Amino acid sequence: MATSALTTRIANEVAALIHVGEIAANTHVSSQALADRFQVSRSPIREALEVLASRGILEKRANRGFFVKDIPHSATDDRDIAQPLDAPSFYYQLAEDWIRDVIPGDITELWLRERYGLTKVEANDILNRAVEEGWAERKRGYGWRLLYVVKTPEALEQLYRFRSVIEPAGLLEPTFTLNAAEARRQRQIQESMLSGDIDLWPAERLLQAGTDFHEALSKWSGSPFLHQALVRANRLRRLLEYRAMLDRTRLRAQCEEHLQILDLLERGENIEAAAMIRRHLSGALGKKSPVYQMLFGSLPQGK
Repeated sequence: MATSALTTRIANEVAALIHVGEIAANTHVSSQALADRFQVSRSPIREALEVLASRGILEKRANRGFFVKDIPHSATDDRDIAQPLDAPSFYYQLAEDWIRDVIPGDITELWLRERYGLTKVEANDILNRAVEEGWAERKRGYGWRLLYVVKTPEALEQLYRFRSVIEPAGLLEPTFTLNAAEARRQRQIQESMLSGDIDLWPAERLLQAGTDFHEALSKWSGSPFLHQALVRANRLRRLLEYRAMLDRTRLRAQCEEHLQILDLLERGENIEAAAMIRRHLSGALGKKSPVYQMLFGSLPQGK
């Protein structure tokens, strides 16, 4: 079934909601409720539900609609491998090939279509997404150029050092304003994870929760330059994280530190919060041994 990028994204997000139990087994899935949730028309929702039925996640019952199948998750499922929620698989295949240096840096739409067996629409979806993520650009004249992404241990270390500069700086900006409603939402997420969701959520949702926390704090800085720099850095990083096994054991300490940072900010102790987030980031890379071992084969020196 040929699907659009929007349909694929919705299908993957609904599958994640089912996986974590937010949509329970045997539940009737309302296309209107999902359309309201994702703020789209019912047409891509119906297409997404058909996709999930073809995957065996939903059951289509005559004259009744779609229902969630009661499929037990085994202890050997792949929930610790991040499955991207927001882009089709061929997008990540291109990223994987670029990270592994098995494709050239200069490509054309025709080359992309022929290599991956894509339609013109799918090829354009890939290229436009890569441009949005910051690792592709249109060349002057004809073709596309793939840009730098984090794909070495040294680059990953440099990225974390960069974050340890810009994130504390954001908390110290004179324009910093804590968003109380967003702070409550972030606190609820971190507390929910500590209460058991660390063991229940799939890897991609846990990774996104951490990214959202740091980007929220950066946005409160009031500096669009600092915020966009962090968003760009995270985009360059996440292509690697989708190739690695998640280490859930380190997430409890991470959540506890996130809550401590929120405590400091809510008390107006931004200098202390900035110092803590710098320590938090400097320690984060050294705790990513499963990522390093899977991606690079060894840990960086001195971490």
